[in-house]
Amino acid sequence: MRGFVTVNILDMIEAIGEDHVKQILSDFSCPKNQEIEIFLKKNAIDFAKRKMSVTHLVINEAGNLAAFFTLTHKAFGVSDYGLSSASRKKIRRYAQIDEKSNSYMVSAFLIAQFGKNFSVQSDETLDGNRLMENAIKILERVQRDVGGGVVYLKCEDNPKLLSFYGNERNGFHVFDERYSETDNTKYIQLMRFFRQPIRAFM
Repeated sequence: MRGFVTVNILDMIEAIGEDHVKQILSDFSCPKNQEIEIFLKKNAIDFAKRKMSVTHLVINEAGNLAAFFTLTHKAFGVSDYGLSSASRKKIRRYAQIDEKSNSYMVSAFLIAQFGKNFSVQSDETLDGNRLMENAIKILERVQRDVGGGVVYLKCEDNPKLLSFYGNERNGFHVFDERYSETDNTKYIQLMRFFRQPIRAFM
């Protein structure tokens, strides 16, 4: 992204030290979603060091943290019921159906966290769509080396969020929903497929 650099949090820790990274993270603010802010400040470093997930920091030209996203890999189940014929065909490339449960267990990439820093001056060039494109590009590089074909995420049942993730540029589709008794919130699960590479002919 022009005007921004994306840095793996582990690389940043190695370059400037963990204490300095913690200081940078402490300036992050996301009033619309406190869960995202708490994760970044309390868990992002520990999760990365334990290889549970890796956070990528988006730094602006002034050296401030503008946004971040957290990536990992995790299997998830998809019920065959309600899948479109096109989605069913794509899912079958990466998973087999369990006849008993009539569902697919898919090994996939998860965008676990995704947010902008509201404590820095707003910059229209860093919109959510460009941030998502950046996350997907990183996953595409990993996918090229290790395989896989599905990316998924979850979000609150919010029309604005669902419209954002489901727009033409981001391309996520709803496949299920889950209710969390921990925070009494319904979460919508969405997935998208990687573009199929052009086949080379020998």
